[in-house]
Parts: sequence; C-alpha cells; structure tokens
Amino acid sequence: MEPFVTTIGRAVPLRRSDVDTDQIIPSDWLKRVERTGFGAGLFAEWRTDPGFVFNDDRYAGATVLLAGPNFGTGSSREHAVWALTDYGLRVVISARFADIFRGNALKGGLLPVQLPAETVERLMHLVETDPATAVTVDLGARQVRAGDLVADFALDDYTRWRLMEGLDDIGLTLRHEPDIAAYEADRPGWLPVTTPA
Repeated sequence: MEPFVTTIGRAVPLRRSDVDTDQIIPSDWLKRVERTGFGAGLFAEWRTDPGFVFNDDRYAGATVLLAGPNFGTGSSREHAVWALTDYGLRVVISARFADIFRGNALKGGLLPVQLPAETVERLMHLVETDPATAVTVDLGARQVRAGDLVADFALDDYTRWRLMEGLDDIGLTLRHEPDIAAYEADRPGWLPVTTPA
C-alpha cells in the first residue's frame, strides 16, 4: 500500500447523497480477479450521461472526491475502494460515511475524511467556482485546506500511523517476518509446513 502523508490536488464535486457501492462500481465489474483496472468502471452507469461531473474535463486528474452525505452505503465491497483508488483518487470527503465502506477504505489506502456538511458545501462551492482550486489533505496535521478554508478532521493515531507508513494488514504482518522465519526454523520437522507458491 502506498504511504499517505499529504496530497495536494484538484477535487471533483459529486453532488449526490446516499451513494452506494453498487453505484460506485456496478456488479458486472466484480467478475475481475485482479485488484487493478476497476477505475474504468467507477460510476460506470452514471458516466454514460455526458453531463455527469466525472465526464467534465475541468476535473480530470482530481485526487480528492467531494461527496454528499452517506457515501459508500450498501454491501461490503472492497471493489468500490479499488475503483476509487485505481481512478487516481486518494481522499473522499463527506459529511457521513457508511461504517463498512470507511473500514474498507482505511484498509485499502483511501482516506475517508468526515467533515461537517457546511464545510463540505463550502469546499464544493470553491471547486465549482474554480475547478483549478488546490485542495490539500494533510494527514500529519489532520487538516484539509483550500483557499482560505482550513478544517480539522478526526482520525485515531493508530490508523493515521498505518496510513502514513503505507501498512495494510499484510504489511503489518510482514514487519514480523524475521520472527516468523525464526519460529518456523525451530518447529519440529514432523509438523505441517507451508511452502511458497
């Protein structure tokens, strides 16, 4: 997982609330066996509308998604996080997230930033007025900055550390690889073993 410390980039305003994981990545994309390539399916059904904000060239290359409240509801679908990150997004800012989506995002290296609805609205207004507005999300300071707007957000120390170190669950385990190897070396030979594929 790529470490997350600070991202500075443009934001895309998605003025829709109650966006569920089926809308983020439609079910026909779930047949893929890789974790990559899902960006092409991000909001696939909505992107058929030429007026959909993700089809607006002014927001191309955005790294921050500004979303309405209740983002990521629906089924527990890691593919939704994979689609957002594969598209190039590093942060989703909303007034409220579904708990399962929030957990999947944090484990997958996507930062869900929860801010008051009024602050999200101010950010949307800023980037709709000037799509070139730079939005800074500083995980070290736990702060979002854009124009004259400065907003603090909460995130527990442990999760913040994991994101800043780029450690997912596998990465955390691999930090103990020498201890695991030493344990395996001392195991009696008659016990079952696993071999690398």
